[in-house]
This record gives sequence, C-alpha cells and structure tokens, in this order.
Amino acid sequence: MKIDYTVNIWREGAQYIAHAMPLDVASSGADPEAARGAVDEAVRAFVASCAKAGTLNAVLEEAGYRHKAEGTWQSPAWVSIERREVVVT
Repeated sequence: MKIDYTVNIWREGAQYIAHAMPLDVASSGADPEAARGAVDEAVRAFVASCAKAGTLNAVLEEAGYRHKAEGTWQSPAWVSIERREVVVT
C-alpha cells in the first residue's frame, strides 16, 4: 500500500519536531534527519494500527485522502504552507 504525506520540521530547543500532515502524526529527533526517520516510523506504526483495527480507509478519508488505485492513496493537494505572524495588543 502507498500513502503519501507531507512533513514539516521545526526546532524546539535542542530537539527537531517532524509533523506528518494530514495524518497528524508527529515525532522528534536530535537533528532533522533523525526527526524524519522517527516520524516515518511513527507513520508506519499509525497506519499499521489503523489497518489492524479495520479503520484505515475511514481515517484516510477523514484526513482528506483520495483512493487512487488498488493500494494507493493520495493526500490532499496543499494550496499553501506559510509562516504567518499575529500581533496581540
């Protein structure tokens, strides 16, 4: 089965956080590459857990995925990923 996802990585203190969108799965590592590896492992575990529970299709559909072909799911097309700022007075 193929399921694509987008990963955002940022730094929090000494750790790097990797967030797999739109699955909403996150993990961390000491450097960006370690965070990527950790989130890939977390995604595999999440998908396997959903499949075992019989909820994978429903979870993917709720996250906006489209079933493309047998064993292939495509994530939503991102329109934009932006860094924004708000001023609070």
